[in-house]
This record gives sequence, structure tokens and C-alpha cells, in this order.
Amino acid sequence: MSKASKELGMSLFNIDQINQYLSHISNISPYQLEQLYKAIWETTEMTVACGFLTLVGGLPIALFLIITAPDGLRPSPIPHRIVSVIINIFRSIPFIILLVALIPVTRFLVGTAIGTEAAIVPLAIATIPYFTRIAEVSLREVNHGLIEAVKAMGGSRIAIIKEVLLPEALPGLISGFTVTIILIVGISAMAGTIGAGGLGRYAIQYGYQQFRSDIMAIVIVLLVIMISAIQWAGDYLASKFNHR
Repeated sequence: MSKASKELGMSLFNIDQINQYLSHISNISPYQLEQLYKAIWETTEMTVACGFLTLVGGLPIALFLIITAPDGLRPSPIPHRIVSVIINIFRSIPFIILLVALIPVTRFLVGTAIGTEAAIVPLAIATIPYFTRIAEVSLREVNHGLIEAVKAMGGSRIAIIKEVLLPEALPGLISGFTVTIILIVGISAMAGTIGAGGLGRYAIQYGYQQFRSDIMAIVIVLLVIMISAIQWAGDYLASKFNHR
């Protein structure tokens, strides 16, 4: 047997030992433990994928609203009002209702309305308007004196966006995105109650339905740890990029 095979066998043996130990001290069966690992991965997958789509979709819309605002770089009242109304409409719909209402759209885009991949569609549609408004507030707080100074030096709109708006608003954007990611973790757990997977599904299936308060407590602790880690990382990055 090669050295690599021995190391792989030892690592698998250690993982099995860890699982047995955890199963013993937590009174959770090995199968439930495997499902817990799967639920953690599914929650992470939904959070990362939805966070990426939210950032890619929400930030450009926020920039559009800032640029087309009455005091923006290129005022356009009608497009600004239309986009703003659409954002407000989607923000007004509770997530659980939006999740159910978007089942036909989800089934058309993904091919199914159940599972982790299916949940990403309504999650992104729900959080893009939320992050758009947060990003808009951060961009609006940028000192107009800096913008006027770049204009006076002949700077283009692109230069103003790249050299003034985004760098100056970056700490606020990071903080707002951190809050959005935490929201995604919370509503992804909510989506798990109707078949989306993740820690929400695990808590309902193995905790609530089986009257296992210990499993519910484990899920709560895992969510607290996950959200605390996200908040710490967001605060660290926001302070690092804050040059004021």
C-alpha cells in the first residue's frame, strides 16, 4: 500500500472516529450527523450563490438610481422613478409569499421548485432590492464636494464612479453587504421549511417534527456562530477600507 493510500485511510478513520464521538456526546445518530453536515453545506451554498447574485445585481441598480437621481450625474426622472417603484414593490412582499409566488419562475429557470438550487432564485430576487437600497444610501452619503472637484478637473462620469463614488462609499457598501448576507442566512433557513434544504429544513425535519429540542439548540448555535463570523469579517473589512 502506498503512503498516500495509508494517509487517506488514516484521515477517513479519524473522520469516522470524530463522527462517532460527536454522535455519542450529542445523542445524534450517525445518519443525522451526516445530514447535519449536508445542511451546513447547503446553507453555505445558498448564502454564497445568493450573495454573489445580490452584489452583481444590486450594486449596478444602486449606481443607476444615484446617477439618474434629480441631483445625479445624469438626471433622468422617468427611468429613475420606474426602477425605484419596482424596487419598492419587491421590497414590500414578505419573503415567504414571494417564495411561493415565484414557484413557476423558479421551475422555469431551474427545472424544479424544490432544493437548494431552486431556493437561490427567490432568495436573490428578494435580497437584490434590499441591498440596492442599502447601497444607494451609502453612495448618496459621498461628499458632493469631491464629485464637483473631479468634474471641475474634467473628469468623466466613469471616472467619478471609479475614483470617487465607489472608493468613498466602500466601507458603507461592505457594511451593508454584511447585513444583507446575514439576512440571506436567515431567510435561507426560512426557505428550508418548504423544501429548500439547509439548516432550516434540518431543524424542522429532525428537531421540530421529532420533538428534539437538543437538535433545535444545535442548529441555533450553528446559526449564531455563522452569523457572528460573517459580522466580524464584515466589520473588519469595513474598518480596513475606511480611510476617512
